[in-house]
Amino acid sequence: MILVTGATGNIGTELVKQLWARGESVRAFVRNRTHARAITLPGLDIAEGDFNKPQSLARSLVGVDRLFLLIPSSSEVEKLQRSLVDAAKRSNVRRIVKLSQLGAQERAEGRFRRYHGAVESYIRRSGIPFTFLRPNLFMQSLLNFRSTISSRGEFYGLAGNGRVSLVDVRDIAAVALRALIEPGHEGRTYDVTGPESLTHAEIAEQLSKALGKHVEYVDVAPEAMREALLGFGLPPWQADGVIEDYEHYRRGEAARVTSTVRDVTRNDPMPFFQFVQDYAGKFLGKAVGVS
Repeated sequence: MILVTGATGNIGTELVKQLWARGESVRAFVRNRTHARAITLPGLDIAEGDFNKPQSLARSLVGVDRLFLLIPSSSEVEKLQRSLVDAAKRSNVRRIVKLSQLGAQERAEGRFRRYHGAVESYIRRSGIPFTFLRPNLFMQSLLNFRSTISSRGEFYGLAGNGRVSLVDVRDIAAVALRALIEPGHEGRTYDVTGPESLTHAEIAEQLSKALGKHVEYVDVAPEAMREALLGFGLPPWQADGVIEDYEHYRRGEAARVTSTVRDVTRNDPMPFFQFVQDYAGKFLGKAVGVS
């Protein structure tokens, strides 16, 4: 049995679907069953629980031997992931595949990369066999700008001319699936990227071509970006973390292209232009079937 946490998010939903399609025994961990509509599949085992409630974690881990570890971002996410690792050890889980982040280190400049690095170290010390997936910026994160792309032909950031090897979450899920069901991935750390490294201006060019409308990238000051993020409802700690990630991109530290997707899945990674074509309806405000 494979337990997938974060099962209603972009990666978790895709991973559950891919595992279910292969006939694997998969259990989706969700906070509320009413939020699991995107993963309503015949025969899918759904465990309802709360990361802050140890009893619900213990129930969800009964009979589980492999765990996909992804907990939505919060100010307590490091503590919650450590608690889940402890629960997994008590339940004799035999493999953890953790979704981390490119550049994860305990002493990284960005808080998100620091907490991922700290949890990676905690898992190593736990003695549970592990695989760490460190993806770069998700292509699907551009969908956060679909409203302004559709209405004004603009999206925003502070990446400057830094190149970023964006990756499709469908490819991340495909790598996670292999790490969960195949031998030979234990003790490995995979940097997961797309097939090309693009500046945000080049991302705008590809959006323009694929969507058939002019799209422009607008580089903004950190103060303006922080104000906008707070206006979207992000708490200050998370807004500051997003800005730290953009500074990471701006410095060119997320430009490296790896062969991980091809090496692990034996399929070529999704190019950005194809991603935009697949999600064109969402970018243009139309109903489409792509998750």
